[in-house]
Amino acid sequence: MSTPPHALIAGGGIGGLAASLCLARAGWRVTLLERRRLTEDIGAGLQISPNASAILRELGVLPRLSASALAPKAIHVRRGRDGVTLAQLPIEHAERRWGAPYLLAHRGDLHRALIEAVAGEPAIKIHAECALVGFTADDNGVTAAVAHGAERVSYGADCLIGADGVRSFVRERLAEMQGRAADLPDRARHVAWRALVKSNKVALELRQPESTIWLGPGAHLVHYPLRGGRLTNVVALIDDPVRIDWTADIWAQSGDPHAIAARFAGWDQRIRGLIGAAEDWRLWPLVERDVAWGSGRVALIGDAAHPILPFLGQGAAQAIEDAAMLAKELKACAEIAPALVSFAAARAPRVARVQRESQEQARIYHASGAFAALRDLAILTLGRRIIARYDWLYDLSAAPA
Repeated sequence: MSTPPHALIAGGGIGGLAASLCLARAGWRVTLLERRRLTEDIGAGLQISPNASAILRELGVLPRLSASALAPKAIHVRRGRDGVTLAQLPIEHAERRWGAPYLLAHRGDLHRALIEAVAGEPAIKIHAECALVGFTADDNGVTAAVAHGAERVSYGADCLIGADGVRSFVRERLAEMQGRAADLPDRARHVAWRALVKSNKVALELRQPESTIWLGPGAHLVHYPLRGGRLTNVVALIDDPVRIDWTADIWAQSGDPHAIAARFAGWDQRIRGLIGAAEDWRLWPLVERDVAWGSGRVALIGDAAHPILPFLGQGAAQAIEDAAMLAKELKACAEIAPALVSFAAARAPRVARVQRESQEQARIYHASGAFAALRDLAILTLGRRIIARYDWLYDLSAAPA
């Protein structure tokens, strides 16, 4: 019996764990490296759209989320300055329309569910608190250098998958090997603020089982319940060009509550109350980079390949889609490098559209003046029919294979 092919995956986030599961189900052995402890309760809220939940269901992950995830009844769109309802888009029958549920979950709960699923796969070996510090690649495979504290270990594999986030070591090392400069941007156009609020501090009207979007000039705010309604996830996305300090932990910067309160001072009093109820704000710049899929036997997925603005809530979902397509192409093709080329070709058009639509959504959500008035009128006129705008995105059966 021949030895199954072996993939080395850098990054134990949602994309890396999903890729591990998909590859294991496709007959691969997987070694997954994660520089942090895997038990950390990371992040805040996450919208798991049907295109992602369909894949998670196939992987056996959804039942592990059943106790903590919520299937919202609607997406509620409101005007920021006065709270007027522009539309309530029903999504409680998401499975009937798109073939899979629409869920709201804590990122840490999804992460934990993926880890539990991975633990049941003997073909997957996880090494936490291990950092990829170097690698070489040729036509025969990949050799990686890994640091575990002061110890250095070498791993050999048939391919390397960079699932190591927007500041991807795999991506930077590939650029260096090819004689190219790293393309990390030094500025961001938008900033995200997030907080988790105990729901007993939130007005009852804002605790409904729905995802609510408030639209205003240069910003919008989203909130929805988490963990059985005990918490309310709040995310404010703001047009705010800032310099990115890559020497800092850009994902966990402390936010000044007075600054966020001042930014939304002219909004509806319910939003002002929600913002005032938050005790701990975290902010991060929304990084944009050109798409890069890798080279040879090295592939990139998720934010390492294509950071996506969160205006469609597709960052994690597209990483999960990457994972499924990667495994499909590697299973279908006997040669690894051509399979990775096919993977990139298959994913590129859809990822490009998601990026474009996310940028357009930012323009629409953050409109001001006459454009905002036209937007509001269009939403009021179209009403529930707006939901059809998302069929191409949420229904995987309608997406290119």
